[in-house]
Amino acid sequence: MSQTIAPRFRALMLLLMAVVGVLLAGAAPASAHAALTGSDPQQGAVVDKAPAQVSLTFSEQVAMSDDSLRVLDPKGNRVDAGKPANVSGTTYAVRLRSGLPDGTYTVAYQVVSADSHPVGGAYTFSIGAPSRTSAAVGDQTAGGGIVGGLYGFGRYVSYAGFVVLAGGAAFVLACWQRGSGVRAVQRLVVSGWVALTASTLALLLLRGSYTTSGKIGDVFDLTLLGQVLQTKTGAALVSRLLLLAAAALFVAVLFGEYQKRTDDEKRDLTFGLAIGGTVVAVGLAASWAMSEHASTGLQPGIAMPVDVVHLLAVAAWLGGLVALLVALYRAPAETPVETAAVRRFSQVAFGSVLALVATGTYQSWRQVGSWSALTDTRYGQLLLVKVGLVALMVGVAWTSRRWTGRLAQTAAAKAPAKARTKVAATAGRNPGPDAKAGAGKTGTGKNETGKAGGGKAKPGGKTAKGEAARRAAQLARQQAAVDTARQKRLRDADPHRFGLRRSVLMEAGVAVVLLAVTTVLTQTEPGRTETEARTATSSPASSSSSSGAGAVTLDMPFDTGGKDGKGVVRIDIDPARVGGNELHIFSLGPNGRLRDIVELKIAFTLAAKDLGPLPVNPDHVTTGHWVASGVQIPMAGDWQVVVTVRTSDIDQVTVTKNAQIG
Repeated sequence: MSQTIAPRFRALMLLLMAVVGVLLAGAAPASAHAALTGSDPQQGAVVDKAPAQVSLTFSEQVAMSDDSLRVLDPKGNRVDAGKPANVSGTTYAVRLRSGLPDGTYTVAYQVVSADSHPVGGAYTFSIGAPSRTSAAVGDQTAGGGIVGGLYGFGRYVSYAGFVVLAGGAAFVLACWQRGSGVRAVQRLVVSGWVALTASTLALLLLRGSYTTSGKIGDVFDLTLLGQVLQTKTGAALVSRLLLLAAAALFVAVLFGEYQKRTDDEKRDLTFGLAIGGTVVAVGLAASWAMSEHASTGLQPGIAMPVDVVHLLAVAAWLGGLVALLVALYRAPAETPVETAAVRRFSQVAFGSVLALVATGTYQSWRQVGSWSALTDTRYGQLLLVKVGLVALMVGVAWTSRRWTGRLAQTAAAKAPAKARTKVAATAGRNPGPDAKAGAGKTGTGKNETGKAGGGKAKPGGKTAKGEAARRAAQLARQQAAVDTARQKRLRDADPHRFGLRRSVLMEAGVAVVLLAVTTVLTQTEPGRTETEARTATSSPASSSSSSGAGAVTLDMPFDTGGKDGKGVVRIDIDPARVGGNELHIFSLGPNGRLRDIVELKIAFTLAAKDLGPLPVNPDHVTTGHWVASGVQIPMAGDWQVVVTVRTSDIDQVTVTKNAQIG
């Protein structure tokens, strides 16, 4: 049977690795949970004189270091003076040097959001008039690259370790106490503890590089580690390590002293382990709740306890499911998992699902905020995938409950037959008084005959007797092994037990994917935050908008159909009159942030006068920002603006929109 089990477990592990790889590869380099909602000067603005400071406003409070906010002149030299400071609420500013010349300036920022995720970006503004700029802000690698991938994988392993540790221990205490003596179950729970401990240590080391440079060489930088320990996330990771020390003691008692006790002696110890284990599990879950999503935003006082309940429900369901799977496949024949234990777990899983539905509904409302965000944001799309996976798991669990019911009926039907067999076997081993008397007399006669024969025992008689005893013991062990193998074959041949195994294995496969999606979800900007940031930075939803000074802004959505093919091209035409005009072109991703594209072409056509197309060749000044000065519009009219966007070597699209000029 083990030969057929191994391929299934290998397939499950391959599925785990594939899902983690796909989801982490699809994650944004910096999965920010705070968004830039405003700035002064604004993105692309042209101001008459140099401002005294540059200020940025985020959707939530952020943590800043001395280099978190930099301002670069057209030559790439820093012109900010002093350290960034929190001026009010979620607005942060840095002072500028006096006497700055005209030209285009680049603002680069890299901060850490209140829920522990790095946020980075850049934009430009101009003093007097736009100019070419050679400022290079470097790759915004915080939260991305190799370190970002390792950090994301570490988060997955930590969630999985907690689920297996807490859920496996709960399964033993609440559903199958005999399982405390099963080696396979012991190894499972201990492996959960090892995975959670190792991943927590790794996250602590990776954290400094993850939120700053993103360089693998900075992982062992003690200065960065010291800074991490002073943050909320660092304190949460250290607290988790201390709680894991208590969890190690709990595991040692559960699989040591506890499994040696009799059923009566286990009752008091079960109560104590349940209380202690619950306290440790709640503390471990709180180490996530107090440092991530739930700790910031709307109603944190309610969100954090709800998040703890949500994590505990996930562990009880998914972790118990993995423990049940191991018990069904790897438990020895003399200690099979009882039908009653499966039914108790079914009740625990049902309660966990109810808790997940209640807490998940609240969390979804809190993080998404609107129906449109479910489909228009990456967070909402992942949430829909998660809901679908939970529904699929519930459907498979319902099938498992049916198999459990059939297994219970079979066990009840076999019970009377087993009782009759036991009675018959007992009668055969314990003959009546007459038989005992006859046997005794016969034996006495033999003894007397032996005595009558006189003489001493033959040399070597004691050795022969010992050899016979050893041979009898060996035969008894062989017979016991044969009986155990036969019982295992009979147990495995039960179609109801086989059906239960198969459905539980399917549940576990879905659980692997579900946990991976949940991990990526925790690293993705919440839909509510993304929507609010997009609203704050977007122009009015119209084909064109005009300011009092005559400038026209065009928002032109595009979709090239390839990877990262969706976005918006925003064109500011100033003053939108006959003669020379200045164009600022911005490329925005689906989340409203600036991003570069491979190629951008613009042309103007006035079909009514058969003019055009008049090509425009803008200069790329910084990430997602192009400028074209002195663009000549020969006459007034309803001009068609044609924009060609290329996002890869083969993915390209052309979009058009009309603008009234002159």
